[in-house]
Amino acid sequence: MIRVNTTNPAAKVLYERLAERVDLNQLPEDLCMVLGGDGYMLQSIREVGASHVFLGINAGRVGFLLNDPEDFEAMVDAIESRSWTVHTFPRLRMLAHTTDGDTPTEALAVNDVYLERMSGQTAHLQIEIDNVRVVDRLVCDGIIASTALGSTAYHFSASGHACHPGVRAIHLTPICTHSPRLAPITLPAEAKIAIDCMGSDKRPVRAVADGVGHPNVSRIEIERADVDVRLAFLDGHNFTATLVEKILRV
Repeated sequence: MIRVNTTNPAAKVLYERLAERVDLNQLPEDLCMVLGGDGYMLQSIREVGASHVFLGINAGRVGFLLNDPEDFEAMVDAIESRSWTVHTFPRLRMLAHTTDGDTPTEALAVNDVYLERMSGQTAHLQIEIDNVRVVDRLVCDGIIASTALGSTAYHFSASGHACHPGVRAIHLTPICTHSPRLAPITLPAEAKIAIDCMGSDKRPVRAVADGVGHPNVSRIEIERADVDVRLAFLDGHNFTATLVEKILRV
């Protein structure tokens, strides 16, 4: 399977160049090749499902979840010889309860789940981790729960630390905290997080899982998903080098 972000001109050009050199119809049946950026990779995983291995070729800006096509000839050789390694990464499972009392919505996230205010009012959040009350009322713009793989995205821009993708953990980072000054915290991958949105009739809050929004949330529960995602990286890919070059040195 091949997915090309047709709204991305660079992705379309990359596909045309690859199609001239590689018989893309001969790729393994369980492989999904994705040409685009990180956002399109997340969309592809969401729409195709975890039964496939995802091999991404970057045609976006950062491309942390994808392979770089800088050395095109080497990339062609690697694809033709199937010289890649499949890495397994944990995802987050979010269960979002809404203010209207409808059936809770389930969503899976490779990068992150976050809560954010929907109006000019700050969000007031009550947070529990493994049934331990962490804070009774966090006054803030929101809060982010990210995987290590997603720690270089919104979590990092909200003053969380970038984490090596090989670390199995959940990172919890408040957004623009007013009080109390809750610091970012790194939790075991098996931690269970529950966040209640206080006064959500006056202070509406939405949940976002890998870029997909769920409005008017009253409570979310976050834990590790049962099924991981599998990403393929061409031989020679170095996660530490990618982390330094794309995130820490920019």
